[in-house]
Parts: sequence; structure tokens; C-alpha cells
Amino acid sequence: MAIHFSKDRMAEVKDNYRRWWNGELDRPIVNLTLHNAHPHPTGGVSRAPWLSQANCGDFQWTPEEIIDTMDDGLSTLEFAGDGYPRVSFDCFGPGVAAAFCGATLDNSSGRVWFFPDREREIADIHAVYDPHNKWAERIKAIYRAGMERWDGLVVMGMPDLGGVMDVAATLRGTENLLMDLYDEPEEVLRLIGEIETAWYAAYDDFSKILHPAGGDMGWTDWSGILSPDPSYIAQCDFCYMIGDEMFKKFVLPTLRRDTERLTNVIYHLDGIGELCHLDTVLSLPELNAVQWVYGDGKPGPMHWLDVYRKIRAAGKRMWLVGGIQDFFDVSDAIGAEGIYCSCGLNYTDQDMKEKLLGIR
Repeated sequence: MAIHFSKDRMAEVKDNYRRWWNGELDRPIVNLTLHNAHPHPTGGVSRAPWLSQANCGDFQWTPEEIIDTMDDGLSTLEFAGDGYPRVSFDCFGPGVAAAFCGATLDNSSGRVWFFPDREREIADIHAVYDPHNKWAERIKAIYRAGMERWDGLVVMGMPDLGGVMDVAATLRGTENLLMDLYDEPEEVLRLIGEIETAWYAAYDDFSKILHPAGGDMGWTDWSGILSPDPSYIAQCDFCYMIGDEMFKKFVLPTLRRDTERLTNVIYHLDGIGELCHLDTVLSLPELNAVQWVYGDGKPGPMHWLDVYRKIRAAGKRMWLVGGIQDFFDVSDAIGAEGIYCSCGLNYTDQDMKEKLLGIR
């Protein structure tokens, strides 16, 4: 194995993230990856491609071959600041819990989409996690190969399981589910409960492989934010279409249970249509952090300083979405403490590396 990292360094980085989650770190987290720092051990020639949404359905490569490719790519990197070796499993698409419950995963367009096998009334939809579902089995097989190869030095993230209401929208159809909020609210709550149970069944099933007894690998997901304890980035893209009263009835209870069940939770607030829910989200005492995504075509981070200030005033940390200059600008405007910044540079850009790591 040629990955340029160590268990001792991982322990230090993990402790930095622990203090960030707990609000004890007096600086930002800078998850910095430097590319082209080392030559490919294989010369860049691998049997399998890097796992992606476009090829996640192609099972011709063994889990070991997939891990070989990942190992080769990770071996070319340097991890600086709070960076660490990790692999995201969002390649199986956003909301893959729907596929674990029987929905069709379709990546024929090069992107993953999920569809129910047929349209059903909400009373006829039941969500149960199938641990032997081919997608769950494929992910677990790759996890096992990675654990055998890396022994926890590379943190493999949870798949993008999706928000509970987003999975419900996949199984029922978005327009149908919107009408059900008015016409069949009790059935919606029943389905939410089933999906939430299935969601955690999947989370626990994967955790048995990623976090065996005595193991010390941290937790992460598509966010790349490391946690020494169980964590996840919660979301509900569906709530863009509902008001705060319905959010409190149909979304908030699940989010509250997430913060009670998982040690560390960040909420993915996606788009200006979700800003009406920010105060409600921030009211959760056990929520650690918020990622505010302003959306394509909207003004950049400096336009949203009041949002960042509100998040910070509520005692939460924040994941800043934007470029490196945005990180500098926002840090200058409101201070860098509590911000999570994830970025990549070419290895030759050492001046920018030092500038990033000097932000306090």
C-alpha cells in the first residue's frame, strides 16, 4: 500500500474534527487534498475504472479490482491540514435507500435516478430494507474489500441514503406525495416511519462492516466531513415545496430523531426555497452544523453573510459552499472559526496551501 498517511496522523485529524463538531476548535476545518503529489504506483493503468454513477451498475469488475483502482488514485495524493484519505460512495446515486427498498436504480443517462416499479396508492406502499438487495450487497462487498486492504486507514463513506421524505417522493411520486400531505396525512406519517426504520437498518448494516468491534475508522458520507462517532448529513430536498407548518409536522420529527440517535448531524439546506425552514432547523439543540447551498445562478457566499451569522448565532458550525476565494472573503467578513472548507489544489501550489492553512 502506497497511500501517504498514517494511523497516528489519522488520530490527530480525527480529534480535530471531534473538537469542530463539539464547538471546541478555535479555527476552521480545512480538508485539503493536494493532487499529483506522488506518481501512480501502477503507472495509472488499472483494470477497473473509478467507481461513478455512470458505471455503478456494471458488476464485471470485482470489489478487489475496484479497490485497486481507488488505492492507486489515493496513492498520488497528499493530505494537508485536516485532509485524510477517503472514498465517497455517492456514486450509487442520491437517495439510494429507495433502491434498497425495491425501487429501480437507472443510470442509463450517466446519472443515477430512482423509479418505483409501478405507481401505487400511498396506502399500498410499504418500505422495508432488504439486506440482500443487489445494490446493498454490492456496496457491502466493496466495503469488505476496502476494509481488508486498508484496515481503516482510508475512510469509506456511507452511501447517499437520501432524506426520508425524498425517498417517499421517489416511491410515491412527488406530485402524488404533495397531495397526500393534505388528503392522506396519516398514511404519509406511516410511510415516513417505515422509511426511517429502513434507513437506519441500512445504516446499521453497513456500519457492521465499516465499524467492527475494536475498529477505529471514523464515519463520513458524501460531505467528506469526518466524525469519530456515528454521523450523517441529513436533508430533505422535498421541503423546498412545502411551508414551515408542514415541515414541522412531516420533516422535523425525523430530523430530531436523527440528532438523538447519531452523535453528530449536519443539515443540508439546499436552495432559497428552504430558507423559510432555517429557524426551525436551528431550533434543534443537538444539531451540530448546517450546510447552506444557495444554488446555481444565485449570488455567491458574500451575499449570504446574514445566513451564516444566524447559523453561528445559534451555536452551529457551518459548511461553506464555494471556491477558495469565497472562503477567504467570508472568513474576513465574519471570522473563520467553525467553518468547514473542503478543497483541492495541485501539489505545486504550495503558496496557496500555506495561505489556506494559515486562516484562523
